[in-house]
Amino acid sequence: MISERPAEADDRAVPGHWEGDLLMGKRQTAIGTLVERWSRYVMLFRLPDGNTAESVCAGLAEVIQRLPDHLWQSLTWDQGKEMAEHAQFSVTTGIQIYFCDPKSPWQRGSTENTNGLLRQYFPKTTDMAELTQAQLDQAAYSLNQRPRQTLAWMTPSQKLAEALH
Repeated sequence: MISERPAEADDRAVPGHWEGDLLMGKRQTAIGTLVERWSRYVMLFRLPDGNTAESVCAGLAEVIQRLPDHLWQSLTWDQGKEMAEHAQFSVTTGIQIYFCDPKSPWQRGSTENTNGLLRQYFPKTTDMAELTQAQLDQAAYSLNQRPRQTLAWMTPSQKLAEALH
């Protein structure tokens, strides 16, 4: 018999574990997306120099400075070439990087769901290189103020505030 996890098990989860991905636009332009698994908090970052490994790691290194260190325990990513510099990133930041199995998007379900929601703001025809960080922050703010059933109808911002206090 398989035992089920108690309903309160999610309340005991530890914040600071993130999922990341690229949201692609026209002409292979992209933005970086990060979703914190416990709170569903979204952070977006520009990739003005393209989606190379160096650009992605530089964008990640910049965005992680926006939150306290204890909220950056790990990052799960797909097996794309944009994370080829993951070892150096981990050494520099102390954040452990994990990779999903090939062709297994369900292993990063929070990011896949969030990227679907982000298409409301940034359709596939969007030139992501033309977006400003202010536009990305506005879209992230909008999603972070949206109540989620998985959070007992709290918003990601409210849930993240719990981790900060």
